[in-house]
Amino acid sequence: MSEEAAAKHGVWAPVPPKVRLLILATVMNGFAFGYFLIYVTAFMPEIGFTAATVAIIFGIEGIALVLAGIPLAMLSDRFGRKWFVILGSFVFAPTVLVFGLTLDVNLLYAAAALGGVGEAALLASWNAMIADLTDLTNRDAAFSLSFIVGTASFSLGSAIPLVFGPIESATGLSPLSVHSWAFIVLGMASFSSPAALWLLLRKHVERPPERRTDGLKLGGMRQALKFSVFNSIIGLGAGLIIPLMGTWLWLKFAVSDEYSGPFLALSGLTIAFSAVASPRLSKKIGLFPAIVATAGSSTVFMLSLAFVPNVFAAGGLYLVRAGLMNMNSPLMDSFLMGITPPNRRGLASTINAVIWRIPNNASTIVGGYILTYSFFDVNSIGISHLDLPWVLATALYLVGIGLLYVNFRDVKPAA
Repeated sequence: MSEEAAAKHGVWAPVPPKVRLLILATVMNGFAFGYFLIYVTAFMPEIGFTAATVAIIFGIEGIALVLAGIPLAMLSDRFGRKWFVILGSFVFAPTVLVFGLTLDVNLLYAAAALGGVGEAALLASWNAMIADLTDLTNRDAAFSLSFIVGTASFSLGSAIPLVFGPIESATGLSPLSVHSWAFIVLGMASFSSPAALWLLLRKHVERPPERRTDGLKLGGMRQALKFSVFNSIIGLGAGLIIPLMGTWLWLKFAVSDEYSGPFLALSGLTIAFSAVASPRLSKKIGLFPAIVATAGSSTVFMLSLAFVPNVFAAGGLYLVRAGLMNMNSPLMDSFLMGITPPNRRGLASTINAVIWRIPNNASTIVGGYILTYSFFDVNSIGISHLDLPWVLATALYLVGIGLLYVNFRDVKPAA
């Protein structure tokens, strides 16, 4: 399709039909994960779990991802992507079911570990498969579509608690029972995603991996590794508060999951629709300048959340921050794949995620303890321990974005 025809038919017109179908097949997993996140971060504190316990659940998931990620990525690069895509999608369903069937914290920790392995399998294969099925002319659009569909389905899942009040009134069921039944239904429905992926990929023949003499040498991965290290500083900042947004709203403004869930869903939809502009912005000012512009401008709104007077101001500022920051997520994926040798894309994607998640999960645990205990009060600058994570996160974002700019402003994707 010519550039003129693509512009006429829409920003995603160049995306191969097979890639579109693969992206749509993941919708149910995203829907279930959105509900999973709001349950853990917002409802669990309501029924007596501490913010520290919530943080540990995410920490365990991250540790499992780190331990499984590199081996699975190497296998994905060597033997192909499709079975790892299917496996990663399949594993999430039993993870969800466990949270619907028990409150035993040890079993919840085990389920979180299982979820981390599934996420590792997807990280080892998903971005690499999209990159393998696209090129420089349509890759930004493909990653934008993947991000939008995933974020929108996740966001709708986060909004599920909005209907729980009427259900509880009509049935007489307790809030815990309604939440548990939602998990069971979503867990069973989540098996549809791996089934759809299997149908789409069962006859897919992957291109044999290239035999490169530099495949395991630093020279083939140097730029990707450097990019991942600097990006991990942003992950360190994000982990302090972003995964705990539902918890923060409960502790700061007493907002229950019945309201924080729909709010986070709205936030996710804002993120999704903001990513519609990502390919156009990249085309207009360049891929890497678009990344820096969106990420950099979002930090102003992140810092302002430390000083908000009420929940309405917090909600508005968070929506703007989320939209700006996450416009660059599909562009960063596209940029990373473009500077990585094709036969190492699975490994590069996983290394990027692992290097990002290690500090991100560690800082989530720190953020959970900061939110739980008041000995971090910093009254001299007019904020409490509940707001300190926003200040620390802003500082780390600025460092990470600055290092990315200095080191990659002249780097162009090659393949």
